[in-house]
Amino acid sequence: MFTGITEEKGKIQSIGNDYIIVKCSKILEGSRTGDSIAVNGVCLTLTESGRDFFKADVSPETFKVTAFSKLKTGDFVNLERAMPAEGRFGGHIVSGHVDGIARVISIVKNNDFYNLIIELNEDEIRYTVKKGSISVNGVSLTIADIEGERAEFAVIPHTWEATNLSDLKTGDFVNIEVDILAKYVEKFLSTSDNGSSINMDFLERNGFC
Repeated sequence: MFTGITEEKGKIQSIGNDYIIVKCSKILEGSRTGDSIAVNGVCLTLTESGRDFFKADVSPETFKVTAFSKLKTGDFVNLERAMPAEGRFGGHIVSGHVDGIARVISIVKNNDFYNLIIELNEDEIRYTVKKGSISVNGVSLTIADIEGERAEFAVIPHTWEATNLSDLKTGDFVNIEVDILAKYVEKFLSTSDNGSSINMDFLERNGFC
């Protein structure tokens, strides 16, 4: 599990059909083979590491459902180690299992802040609420406003500079992970998917309607 608080910006040293090698430093502290590392919000398993790099396998499915297919050598990526049991919860619950990608619609500087607008798809927008949390390229952001399928964020200067959000341009694609708690709530409340025997016929027979 992750929190969406980026620890370091890494730089892609090499990327192939089934792997990625990232140049970094801080993220390697205490990390070993088999550990989970979020790369732009995607949970990957460290398979090899050196003094200033790590390698992770990337499946065809990951390339298919994330924006990894857009990455190239030299690009910067957001990195976060899995949250330790005794760690502080600085962002929100992030599983590292990306729900899909979204397109950057607009980036506007507003004094020291940056207004970022992205366009989500129908499956993603249903789990978002104003002032709720969402992971964008692995960064925990608070939704400032929602209009249709577009979500707007007011990104603080520190987050902008410490992550690869500062590298984004209009038209770029980002990895999206919605709040997993919203998914659980939907499942628990869904009468069509929770095994409940309560339906309209039951309510009518027992005088509820």
